[in-house]
Amino acid sequence: MRHGYGLDLGRAFSHARPMAIDSDLLKKFSEAHGISGHEDEVRALVAQELSGYGKFSADGSGCLFCTSGDSGPRVMLAAHMDEIGFLVQNITASGFLQLVGIGGWWPHTLLSQRVLVRTRSGRSVQGVIGSRPPHFLPEGQRNSVMAMDALFVDVGAESAEQVRNEFGIRLGDPVVPDTAFSRLENQFRVMGKAFDNRAGLAVMVEAFKALCRKGHPNTLIAAATVQEEVGTRGAKTAGAAMKPDCVIVLEAPPADDTPGFAPGDSQGALGDGVQIRLFDPTAITNPRLAALAEEVAVKASIPFQLTVRRSGGTDAGALHLSGKGVPCIVLGIPTRYIHSHNGVLDLRDYCAAAELAVALVRALDHEAVESLTQYLPGKEHS
Repeated sequence: MRHGYGLDLGRAFSHARPMAIDSDLLKKFSEAHGISGHEDEVRALVAQELSGYGKFSADGSGCLFCTSGDSGPRVMLAAHMDEIGFLVQNITASGFLQLVGIGGWWPHTLLSQRVLVRTRSGRSVQGVIGSRPPHFLPEGQRNSVMAMDALFVDVGAESAEQVRNEFGIRLGDPVVPDTAFSRLENQFRVMGKAFDNRAGLAVMVEAFKALCRKGHPNTLIAAATVQEEVGTRGAKTAGAAMKPDCVIVLEAPPADDTPGFAPGDSQGALGDGVQIRLFDPTAITNPRLAALAEEVAVKASIPFQLTVRRSGGTDAGALHLSGKGVPCIVLGIPTRYIHSHNGVLDLRDYCAAAELAVALVRALDHEAVESLTQYLPGKEHS
């Protein structure tokens, strides 16, 4: 369900929306190396970007928080830092690396793709994902998808000793796609790795900065969470550590506007605005918060798409269950080909997500947040 209120999608990006957006921030986050449990580089970038905007803290899982203000409801902007990737599981005698997947990989996408191995010293070693060639496979296996444990990384080594002693690679070293951020011929569209969820993370940073400059009616928390891709683990500790009263999760969910989908059924089309998620199997959006988000978007002429998903999940699945229960909503930047080496998104949707996050936070004053959980009879309209 799409609502293109007040936006001429043919206008130049610099004039399409009033909020200035820095796409170089998205590039910086996209190209950072940070699989689940190894988010250090990304965390350092977030800290650098938010320096001077609030007070920093962290939890024992590695989530980073920046807090602005000390009165009003505790409103959290949350986005996970981690990307899917691999760990080095084994080094063969002849110097090939065997992998274990971290997060949800679709093996169709992996063969012949370049990767970067991050060593303990911080060095990046380039390699390519390979498998036994089809020429040497039985006919019945040639058209089958290769299982993850049948794949390996060729880093150009001649032996395990060279891998360890010269390249510095050890078991457990993290591996990510080797993908550069690119601007496509369409001025609004960009391609890169890890938009899930570096796009959401960049929007969180943009929105937090804008709110700190403009002012806001609450205690605002920017939460950069860890290990979402392996079970929203950081969101669990983040909720316990920061005790939010309301959460806006920023994400980059899969688009559904490519061949194979019915165009009229699309709820995540590039260029049609920010997604407001009403449901997925892990979280039912607080209906009052969803209605407020839609109202705010209409008033501000921010294009949006309402989304009900049969599958998937986000940090909202853990955050809405923290403490005594927390109203949560997910705002998404639709992204094609997530969980692969190359995603594609539209900067207009990115901008719309940032704008809606800012406008919604400013609407979430004490009265608004309190009304989200007024469930006792006779209290709804008091």
